[in-house]
Amino acid sequence: MAIYYVCRHCRLPLGHIADGQATESQLGFDQLTPEERKDIITNDAAGNQVVKITCESCQQVLESHPERVLYPSLYH
Repeated sequence: MAIYYVCRHCRLPLGHIADGQATESQLGFDQLTPEERKDIITNDAAGNQVVKITCESCQQVLESHPERVLYPSLYH
């Protein structure tokens, strides 16, 4: 099972880690609470893990306009 990183706001693919290249402990997943884990990590139809993070562009938007986190999309 591979691990894919995508932006939680714009859904831009940010990178991936092939199966077996890193453990959950090495990635820090073991430090997440069950609630954080449920919010951040999901599985796709192929059984890969999808980790939702914030890309640099979306982070800049949020820093300039923090109220946008309440909108369904940062850009609309």
